[in-house]
Amino acid sequence: MNPVNRIYLDNAATSFPKPEAVYDAVDHYNRHLGVAVGRGAFDQAVELQGCVNRCRSRAAELLGAESPDRIAFTFNCTDSLNTALHGLIDSNAHVVTTDVEHNSVLRPLRELQDRLGIEVTYVPVDAVGRVAPEDIRATMRPNTRVVAVNHASNVTGTIQPIADIGQIARNAGATFVVDAAQSAGHIPLNLGELPIDVLCCAGHKGLLGPLGTGLLYVRPGIEERLRSLRQGGTGTQSEDDRQPESLPDKYESGNHNAPGLVGLAAALDFLTERGIDNIRAHEQQLTAQLLEGLAQIPGLTQYGPTDPRERVAVVSITLEGFDPQDLSGILDDSFAIQTRAGLHCAPRIHESLGTKQAGGTIRLSPGPFSTAEDIDAAIEALRAITS
Repeated sequence: MNPVNRIYLDNAATSFPKPEAVYDAVDHYNRHLGVAVGRGAFDQAVELQGCVNRCRSRAAELLGAESPDRIAFTFNCTDSLNTALHGLIDSNAHVVTTDVEHNSVLRPLRELQDRLGIEVTYVPVDAVGRVAPEDIRATMRPNTRVVAVNHASNVTGTIQPIADIGQIARNAGATFVVDAAQSAGHIPLNLGELPIDVLCCAGHKGLLGPLGTGLLYVRPGIEERLRSLRQGGTGTQSEDDRQPESLPDKYESGNHNAPGLVGLAAALDFLTERGIDNIRAHEQQLTAQLLEGLAQIPGLTQYGPTDPRERVAVVSITLEGFDPQDLSGILDDSFAIQTRAGLHCAPRIHESLGTKQAGGTIRLSPGPFSTAEDIDAAIEALRAITS
């Protein structure tokens, strides 16, 4: 599905291409509907509401949520994480997070440290970017309110043991917030089997929807202590100047990204039909091929687990003698291979890996529509650069 002469290996930033049904759905909305969600009873508004309802229901089914109203729509995973962290954390709280986190967690926590004086413990990771549950347990305090961990690293691809970490948080009475930006849509998730209190997802990455979409899952009971980040119109209970407490309205003020949600609904239909298990198998195969080929290139260093079963399809590398930005530019200019270079908005993990001072790494991240030929081309391009 990739356009001619373009090999896109930056799916960890946003997935491309999207399923054809996503383009069709967004185009249909823009040309034939064009109305706001929940703001009318005419034919186009009813059609749109049905599509948004299907999007919510499909998301709940794919994630194993208790009911569709447990899924609130946001504008991206950052929006979801900000809602969770600012909505749960008060002054005098202690928060546990890790060195592998994205700035979507690190920066809200820094803001809360500066504004409220909260305490934050950053748990270190091992050489491949994995967190040890026992290290999490050792940091817990009586005033630990939140444990925030990403499911899979956007730098090393490492999958964290969230079941074990979540149980530790639950036993300590802390709320477990999981950043699933790099795992939702790539790894099967069943919230009914995992001790996750709040799950934050990007709609535009593994879930294959348009940019400007995200999901926030809230486990039953957590909404009682998770404040709304924004207050405003919801199209419901309009006579009351207080934000509704009912879900999902509590977290959905203002107009939705209607074309984005229509596209996300089509993407979730595609994922249901294709099967996340099948996508996971495809991406594992590509990751294994990539790791094996890269291992044969002199002067190249890979980061993260060597076993593709322990990671998502995110592979970071450095090449001796090349600045990451320069190497990424060469891959693009000379081979039309698109990657992401830098710190990937995750400075602490680069510090742990020893790559921060050198400007980070190059990240190659295949997706559902990547092919074995794409991976071969990337490997051959890197070989040609080093020859």
